[in-house]
Amino acid sequence: MNMIGQDSLKVETTLRVEGKEYTYFALNAAAEKLGDISRLPRTLKILLENVLRFEDGAAYTVDDAKAIVEWVGAAHSDKDVPFRPARILMQDFTGVPAVVDLAAMRDGIVKLGGNADKVNPLVPVDLVIDHSVMVDVSGRKDALERNVDLEFERNGERYEFLRWGQEAFDNFRVVPPGTGICHQVNLEYLAQAVWTAEASGKTIAYPDTLFGTDSHTTMVNGMGVLGWGVGGIEAEAAMLGQPIAMLIPDVIGFKLTGSLREGITATDLVLTVTQMLRKKGVVGKFVEFYGAGLDHLPLADRATIANMAPEYGATCGFFPVDQITLDYMMLSGRDEHRIKLVEAYAKAQGLWRDGTEPVFSDTLELDMSSVEPSLAGPKRPQDRVALSKAASAFATELTKSLGVPANDVGVKAEVAGKNFSITHGDVVIAAITSCTNTSNPSVLVAAGLVARKARALGLTPKPWVKTSLAPGSQVVTEYLDKSGLSADLDALGFETVGYGCTTCIGNSGPLDDAIADAIEDNKLVAVSVLSGNRNFEGRVHPNVRANYLASPPLVVAYALLGTMTKDITTVAIGQDQTGRDVFLKDIWPTTKEIADIVKATLTRAMFLDRYGDVFKGGPQWQAIEVEGDAETYRWSGSSTYVKNPPYFEGMTMDPAPVTDITGARILALLGDSITTDHISPAGSFKKTTPAGEYLAERQILPKDFNSYGSRRGNHEIMMRGTFANIRIRNEMLENVEGGYTRHYPSGDQLPIYDAAMRYKAEAVPLVAFVGREYGTGSSRDWAAKGTMLLGIRAVIAESFERIHRSNLVGMGILPLVFKDGMTRKTLELKGDETIDILGLEHLSPRMDIEMLIHRADGTTDKASLLCRVDTKDEVMYYENGGILHYVLRNMAKAA
Repeated sequence: MNMIGQDSLKVETTLRVEGKEYTYFALNAAAEKLGDISRLPRTLKILLENVLRFEDGAAYTVDDAKAIVEWVGAAHSDKDVPFRPARILMQDFTGVPAVVDLAAMRDGIVKLGGNADKVNPLVPVDLVIDHSVMVDVSGRKDALERNVDLEFERNGERYEFLRWGQEAFDNFRVVPPGTGICHQVNLEYLAQAVWTAEASGKTIAYPDTLFGTDSHTTMVNGMGVLGWGVGGIEAEAAMLGQPIAMLIPDVIGFKLTGSLREGITATDLVLTVTQMLRKKGVVGKFVEFYGAGLDHLPLADRATIANMAPEYGATCGFFPVDQITLDYMMLSGRDEHRIKLVEAYAKAQGLWRDGTEPVFSDTLELDMSSVEPSLAGPKRPQDRVALSKAASAFATELTKSLGVPANDVGVKAEVAGKNFSITHGDVVIAAITSCTNTSNPSVLVAAGLVARKARALGLTPKPWVKTSLAPGSQVVTEYLDKSGLSADLDALGFETVGYGCTTCIGNSGPLDDAIADAIEDNKLVAVSVLSGNRNFEGRVHPNVRANYLASPPLVVAYALLGTMTKDITTVAIGQDQTGRDVFLKDIWPTTKEIADIVKATLTRAMFLDRYGDVFKGGPQWQAIEVEGDAETYRWSGSSTYVKNPPYFEGMTMDPAPVTDITGARILALLGDSITTDHISPAGSFKKTTPAGEYLAERQILPKDFNSYGSRRGNHEIMMRGTFANIRIRNEMLENVEGGYTRHYPSGDQLPIYDAAMRYKAEAVPLVAFVGREYGTGSSRDWAAKGTMLLGIRAVIAESFERIHRSNLVGMGILPLVFKDGMTRKTLELKGDETIDILGLEHLSPRMDIEMLIHRADGTTDKASLLCRVDTKDEVMYYENGGILHYVLRNMAKAA
């Protein structure tokens, strides 16, 4: 092998497992020329293997490999490398628009003179339908059946479209509704830790890596699988063979020691970790967990921590492969030969967890014995509060961030037709929901045991609480049934409502009309307690202002207490049949009680049975008929769910030259921590919104509106929903909540969509100015797509969240960052200015950009901005109008 920079470093080596031979690309052999990699973080070793495996002297080079190895010197790098995942994971909210884009690309390539079948996934793609089921019916034995019926009734068009995609595209599988949440299905079935493929008569073994079109793809990091959430547009490019360039990240080491104390849950641990890492600042960084504490951390707990990487801001939260990984793979029904391959490969490549402590960019440490019972809320997942202080903290928030005048705190609102009243702080939703916790048997069994003990004492939830249980997979139902805990949960109103994200994604369904009216009429701050990962404003339910993340057993306990205003650790949560006060400690299970039930009920046979025919689906799925050919989709002009998007209209083989942005108007001035839920909400919407008006004009009744998330295949709905969150505040307006702006020079106050369309008719480009952490939350490509379709050419922020910044570039929008302490506030922007952004003809990664601000009084100010088009590949994407345009042109030229 020759010196670096001359010939390939690719060294194929064989590994024999139970008589079968595998070829792999040996890191140690490459290290002989590159340098010592023994203390390279394991996540970066996986990136290195990816570069070596695809190294071709063009897209993947020896210099890329060298850059990764040299990272160890400074534990930092400013260089970027390409990455191509082994597979793609999608859910239906993001999967439908991704398949819409692929179908549109097939139309587009035909118009450019290419072949439609060129648009086809080159890597395996799994789409799990889990985001569509809503909690319309709860607290009843027929809840699951009724909700499934309504799901298929609402989503027939979408499901028919996905069935077409299943037939039309190679390497594309669909897991039907009712199976489970995509991340739990991934953890329990799809993930393999080591992937294999046949090539040139050889079986190639390589790390299981993936992109997911959902932020919480990181959950599978708990199983030693490197993957993270990306926007649908990045995922589409990756599935079409386009390597995605990424800066070699800083890697933060998180050392875990000790073990959890009696009564402490994995949820308490993850909320503590989330708070620590968000405070540390890990946006755009990898986090690797290490330390002796991992010896005492079951894989389900690891997955719970990894799941919430988006909440602590990291790209991933990675746990290396070890014996606990192998034990979980055996329990969950993985092929026994594959398990042996995983062990052999991880040890051969230095990916196995041993005593080696890697070099890290920085470190944190947590003694798990110090973790205390916790909640997070009322608005952000990183805002952890000790359970014992939750009531007092809520009281403070009530008159501060939640805006209730002190004199109104005690107001009571009678609920029409009911024999109770409600007030600020009452819990109206208690939901066991979300991939984060429903993947974890210990906390699900704990919830069941709380229900069992409460039931035995005659306790019931307060009548104003809407209760629900949405298991993450059918396996959960089986072990709850086998243990008898399902009956106890059912008795307290926690009947299974569906297998999907439900409340966590905003599909919490309606509140009782009388309760909703009491909340609205009296402007009450109602509360939800959910075992989810997101509690952003306006996400869970439009009538619920305060939202708290909690462990499943605490969700049950708060349903019994019914309020956030009382200290649940000290007050009685109810009375038993004799009138005796019952306290939380009386119904809280011991660690041994939980462990004994998990050990007795959770078996390998359950996983083998439940995943034995996972792609078949139930009768309703099988009954869906697919029309049309397998080449191009037959778009229906009357569909309100699936429409051909306009991205490729008028597209030519060569892109138009990039020009400066001049005379732009400001569409929005937004504050800090604007999430993708603010930019592109997923939940329900009303008839009075632009999206509601669009559907009403097409004779769709409000009861059939469904949600923004379910209508992501229709760009007309999603454009109208962009910046339409009911809690968003545009600083161009005073004391106005919701998606409104002011149009200039007229000065008219309009919905943002209407103003954008007026500007479009006037041929005026648009920009938005925003604060810190812009785009936190879900990997929601519509937050970028909608922004582009409104006509916004650039977003100027104090800082961006990783996924959203990338998505903006992927849609041809310029992300720019203030420098030297400058903000929209220091610039004293009002919204009536016009903006010029100059120097774009010679765009290069992370260059300085000049901005001119022309004020209404005739003065002009200059500002220097950092261009967050971070890599050379991203420059090409921007110059092409977006990543999909770039890929499509290359495909057409290759044809």
